Amino acid sequence: MKIILKEDVRGLGYKDDVVEVKDGYGRNYLIPQGKAVVATSSALKVLAENQRQRAHKLAQIKADAEAAAAALEGVALTIGAKTSATGTIFGSVNAIQIAEALEKLGHNVDRKLISIKENIKEVGKYSATIQFHKEVAVEIPFEVVAE
Repeated sequence: MKIILKEDVRGLGYKDDVVEVKDGYGRNYLIPQGKAVVATSSALKVLAENQRQRAHKLAQIKADAEAAAAALEGVALTIGAKTSATGTIFGSVNAIQIAEALEKLGHNVDRKLISIKENIKEVGKYSATIQFHKEVAVEIPFEVVAE
């Protein structure tokens, strides 16, 4: 089933992408949740016209994303966590804590844009990816230390 995404869906695509999904996923989840519409010929024509009209706005959005990514270049974070004697963290470090650490440095980043590839359960050095735009991402190194 071909659908047009109405918003970004992690692991599937970005807003206004035309993607192929299994029928049940499209009919039972994406369309009822308002995340997608069926890619009929008329819907594709409307999409093409909307994209043509929004081309300059999208260029501005991408420029803003690149500026935000450039501001975060070279930033390294240190996140304190309560640990046991062996260096194992009680709980784990997640995107919320990274967003809070960035905010303390004066960078306001939405936690939903931050992704961490691994579960962080021990003290050490890791990295997180901040996806500002579908073409603009920045990798932020951070170190987890014992408090």
